[in-house]
Amino acid sequence: MLDDLARIGHDPSTNGYVRDAWSAADLELREWFRGEADRLGLDLREDRNGNLWAWWGDPSREPGVVTGSHLDSVRQGGAFDGPLGVVSAFAALDLLRRRGVRPARPLGVACFTDEEGARFGVPCVGSRLLTGALAPDRALGLTDDAGDTLADVLTRAGRRPGDLGKDDETLAMVGTFVELHVEQGRGLAATGSPVGVASAIWPHGRWRFDFRGRADHAGTTRLEDRDDPMLPFARMVLAAREAAVRHGVVATVGRARISPGNTNAVPGLVSAWLDARGPGEAEVRALVAELAEGAGVEAAEESWTPVVDFEAGLRDHLAAVAGRALDDPEGAYGEDPGLARAEGTPGETRGLARAEGAPVPVLPTGAGHDAGILAAAGVPTAMLFVRNPTGVSHSPEEHADPADCAAGVTALASVLEDLCR
Repeated sequence: MLDDLARIGHDPSTNGYVRDAWSAADLELREWFRGEADRLGLDLREDRNGNLWAWWGDPSREPGVVTGSHLDSVRQGGAFDGPLGVVSAFAALDLLRRRGVRPARPLGVACFTDEEGARFGVPCVGSRLLTGALAPDRALGLTDDAGDTLADVLTRAGRRPGDLGKDDETLAMVGTFVELHVEQGRGLAATGSPVGVASAIWPHGRWRFDFRGRADHAGTTRLEDRDDPMLPFARMVLAAREAAVRHGVVATVGRARISPGNTNAVPGLVSAWLDARGPGEAEVRALVAELAEGAGVEAAEESWTPVVDFEAGLRDHLAAVAGRALDDPEGAYGEDPGLARAEGTPGETRGLARAEGAPVPVLPTGAGHDAGILAAAGVPTAMLFVRNPTGVSHSPEEHADPADCAAGVTALASVLEDLCR
């Protein structure tokens, strides 16, 4: 399945992926999801916000257990962030059927829309709209780099913008949500486990800084006569790094828009976006306030996600279930002939060995996910991570070994089987 997806949105010049929400690539990915749901004979539904749900069983009878992730990407992202969770969900259902499992509860696979926020700037749009964390009027007014609003884009894609909004009917069908995701750091790299469980998601947000100056000629305007907004912008970038060290958080300026954008002109406006995250909200907000005061401009908050502490009982139970699954060779997905090319076997250890029968590691993350949005809305939620040997993510260098991906499917299938009893 990952091979099937590899060509969609692929940029051969960088080996990265560009899969903006509601782009041609995204629409093709959605059709792929429909095809996999049909292959498994699942009941496919699209909610009012464009999220896709493929059900094994009837969730209107009782709330079900849902797994899945997203298929859109950051620009020039990797092949695993998002798609691994969706592919693993379908593969886990395949494995459960080979085991002869008949779930007592409905079991669903979800594909959330616009998780990355690469096109419109706000992450997790689909799950935020679903839960009511994002107002539909604000969502529809979001604009992309071409100046198109989300309302414009949805209309062109044949959707009805007026449908957007909190969807209590769909949300009521989700009794428990488990998202599998490639780890976006190196927490598992030195452990003896290819799979881990999330303990928490750090609080994080995005802010826009507008530095205003005066556009002018690059060759005829004396340096002392210039009002160049690039200078305070550059100072803010350097200050962000220094302040992040002091506050014990991470801060990134990864996007800027320079207007008018002529090589031979002093800019008149620089808009820059800051991403800040950390273990505690107070430290993150202190950094943002310090930068705004130092720059003498407003920091306009475009999104904020509070800390998410996954429910400890569910988290620890799934860590134990996943640990037992990785120790059971009879239930391993890696025996599938399609993974014969994988080096090693599911559960193969690197570095420190995980004791047989022990739970898989539990660790926090600084990356945001749809799971965090659902957890904040009161849905019992957990996350599984698949080891990333380098820790690189949001990059073409993102990677997970085939054997570790197979271990993730093995663990996810056992978790789903346990939750659906």
